[in-house]
Amino acid sequence: MPRPAYTGEQIRQAEAPLLEAGEGDRLMRRAAGQLAAVCRRVLRLGGGTVYGRRVAVLTGPGNNGGDALFAAADLARRGAAVTLVHTIGTPHADGLAAAVSAGCRRVDIAQAPSHLGAADLVIDGVFGTGAKPQLPEDLVQLIRVWQASSARAEGQITVAVDVPTGIDASTGRSAQAAVRADWTVTFGGLKTGLFTGAGARASGRVVLAPIGLDFSDTVPDAWVYKRSDLRELVKAPTGEDHKYTRGVVGICAGSADYPGAAVLCTNAAVAAGAGMVRIIGDERLRSAVTSHVPEAVAADGRVQVWAVGPGSPSQDRMAAAFVSGEPVIADAGAIDHLPDHLAEGSIITPHAGELERLLTVRGHSVQRSQIEEDQLYWARTAARELDAVVLLKGHRSVIAEPDGTVHLPPAGSANLATAGSGDVLTGVLAALLAERAAAKRRLEPGVTAVTAAAAVLLHGRAGKSATHASGLPRAVEQAVLKARAR
Repeated sequence: MPRPAYTGEQIRQAEAPLLEAGEGDRLMRRAAGQLAAVCRRVLRLGGGTVYGRRVAVLTGPGNNGGDALFAAADLARRGAAVTLVHTIGTPHADGLAAAVSAGCRRVDIAQAPSHLGAADLVIDGVFGTGAKPQLPEDLVQLIRVWQASSARAEGQITVAVDVPTGIDASTGRSAQAAVRADWTVTFGGLKTGLFTGAGARASGRVVLAPIGLDFSDTVPDAWVYKRSDLRELVKAPTGEDHKYTRGVVGICAGSADYPGAAVLCTNAAVAAGAGMVRIIGDERLRSAVTSHVPEAVAADGRVQVWAVGPGSPSQDRMAAAFVSGEPVIADAGAIDHLPDHLAEGSIITPHAGELERLLTVRGHSVQRSQIEEDQLYWARTAARELDAVVLLKGHRSVIAEPDGTVHLPPAGSANLATAGSGDVLTGVLAALLAERAAAKRRLEPGVTAVTAAAAVLLHGRAGKSATHASGLPRAVEQAVLKARAR
């Protein structure tokens, strides 16, 4: 199931009672021990050893630098050739003493590029959770020169301590430069910023190192999903189920110019397990859909969730869906025609360009590039102002509840960057949401957001085996069957 993630401030608040009780040294030793264990594991990948390997350690002030220095001492005692590069501020005194005593060599920042380039392993311990991403210019230049260098050792691995330097732990925003890590060992609790925006691109594989923090009274800032969570989120039908208990989806999609959107959306809803899918539209559109998706029903009747907007359907039909009182998934054309109030359980699914238009109409001065740079902020802003769950689509989608809680699925396949892919996602989401509505579950924002995350996971898995949108519904069906076979 999804894992909780926290802001930097929430992490500091959880640490405070332990620090006040004089547990700071124990926390650091525990963190450093787990960091060193991951570094040893990384060095031993592919049958390697620790002994004789070249390790460069970038350090900064405070506890983050201390963690790196104690880990450096551990590696040096095991035979690694460790070089310390202190970049800014005063190094952690006890950590530095331990590292030097273990045989680590110190060099100044001017000598750093050659040592960083030659290292088998680089440990980034400059700044951690408490730091803001603004960096001094000499550190910016060092990071850029090192990570752009063609002289870097073959197979070099970078391990970040807690948070990659240059990344905001709470938002995922980056400074002028940020360390791109292959692994990030983060302490106490996951940080939201490691899984969104520049932070997600910089963090690599994230390893959580528990150090005894208590979050029992803390409401998570975000929920982070893994691909394996899909097994828990997709329900298999039982022998007592029938078409109405599995959910009825209404499709308001497609037009004379874009009939394929209705076909894709309908086909995806069927593939994702909807009990029944109804298509509304003129006779020509209904015939086009039913000829491709014979399971689709062209007659009016009961609907539990509406999928509205793909392929520019008529405004009158979209308006009818909006006032039906049933939850609506508002995508594409529907996003430009939202009513003042949406039924409980509704979801708005813009990409960055559509969200730009939506927010501009509501008085915000924002450009698409700004939304893409800070998805977290703008998804939260839209969800709060619209009082609805917002699924901001992208390579890494962000799902925001009106109260600010976010849900962060993993990145999708690059195969999904194709026309019609969003129509398929809308159909998948409609099927999953209708199933929950049929089960008489109240579609509170948390339930709706988790359902959206499940749809993104299914869509992402399908994207691994389909190269174009018309192949996605079949791949969705296979992904559903695989998830149910747990």
